[in-house]
Amino acid sequence: MRSPQKIELMEKIISLCKRRGFIFPSSEIYGGFGSGYDYGPLGVELKQNIKKAWWKEMIYKHENIVGLDSSILMNPQVWRASGHLKAGFSDLLVECKKCHKRFKGDEVKNVCPECGGKLTQPRKFNLMMKTFVGPVEKESSLIYLRAETAQGIYVNFKNVLNSMRLKVPFGIAQIGKAFRNEINPKNFIYRTREFEQMEMEWFCHPKDASKFFDYWKKERIKWYQKLGIKKEHLRIKEIPKDDLPHYAKEGADIEYKFPFGWGELEAIHNRGDWDLSNHSRFSGQDLSYLDPETKERYFPYIVETSAGVDRSLLAFLSEAYQEIKGARTKTTKPTKEVEIVLSLNKDLAPIKIAVLPLVRNKKELVKKAKEIYQTLKIFFRCQYDEVGSIGRRYRRQDEIGTLFAVTVDFETLQKEDVTVRDRDTMEQERVKIKDLVEFFKKKLED
Repeated sequence: MRSPQKIELMEKIISLCKRRGFIFPSSEIYGGFGSGYDYGPLGVELKQNIKKAWWKEMIYKHENIVGLDSSILMNPQVWRASGHLKAGFSDLLVECKKCHKRFKGDEVKNVCPECGGKLTQPRKFNLMMKTFVGPVEKESSLIYLRAETAQGIYVNFKNVLNSMRLKVPFGIAQIGKAFRNEINPKNFIYRTREFEQMEMEWFCHPKDASKFFDYWKKERIKWYQKLGIKKEHLRIKEIPKDDLPHYAKEGADIEYKFPFGWGELEAIHNRGDWDLSNHSRFSGQDLSYLDPETKERYFPYIVETSAGVDRSLLAFLSEAYQEIKGARTKTTKPTKEVEIVLSLNKDLAPIKIAVLPLVRNKKELVKKAKEIYQTLKIFFRCQYDEVGSIGRRYRRQDEIGTLFAVTVDFETLQKEDVTVRDRDTMEQERVKIKDLVEFFKKKLED
């Protein structure tokens, strides 16, 4: 059972997300839509920054990984070949006979967790979402929303291999939406029916697959740590042989200690040659690889890293969320005020710099502040704020994770410099206006 403190922390994060424009309930004015969420102005910036950091790590850091953006809608044969239309891609569904709520069979015992009623016998429930193409809804026009982005990579293996003149080993990476008809979505954006994935499929010689499986486990966990997640809040959970998916030879999950407990952030699998050999068989196209040097022909093994954008975002928010009592003020008087600070990594923070005139009723200060804002926003994601006291505006920016605050005061008008306040250290220094761009470039690029 989750402790009251952990439940309270999760509720605080959800409240902050709505209050400050990170995440809103979908279709809220119509009562919402189960497990659907809309990313607000700050949430979409944070999400983009996570994807940008992943893309930089996977594509730009490696010379033999390329990108792809495959279609959400694909030929239904893709999902037959992948096994998603079989019983294996399903959850066990149970229903309460009293309140008629439904749950995953492996997450409940013999009684309903909501009302204590008896549960039905488990039955299999396929997670694929269906839709139709064309004007008539009939069996021949039935297709599926993709349940993962990986299959779009596998069916493009030969296209990418030939067009980019690649040699094994190499990787193909993709970021995109996927859909699963989850029985019991829960924990805010952690488990939803519509979600976004960051997946990389590494094609290698069969004898090297285990070596690369270990390599990518280490590389991926280092990425989370580099972006601010503490080592003790991450762990690798090896999947026992008996619990592996049908396609996998080895598997592991990178887990994060969320407010609701340990949960999967990213899955890493040695998928063997299941994918390419199956798609070859179903499509009639030869997806084997001919080594140009040894002339050996084989189906490459695939090591997959599959991370959730939404889950990563929730992990970064959970890690960054702080409540500081009376420690964020320069006053010598004791205070019981609690300030929320999002100590997001500099690469992830939605807003890098806030520009603040000391007061809003002095036209010369406002004019100068807006001039500085116009200059800085060309280079950095900035926000201009003149509403409320300067202390309140500092706290508002801390609450959304803004890294630096530039305050334009009366001294600015005389000396052409400003006060720059650091979110994490609370240190303030005077910087010449003409030096601000280079100053922040150095701070944000180091």
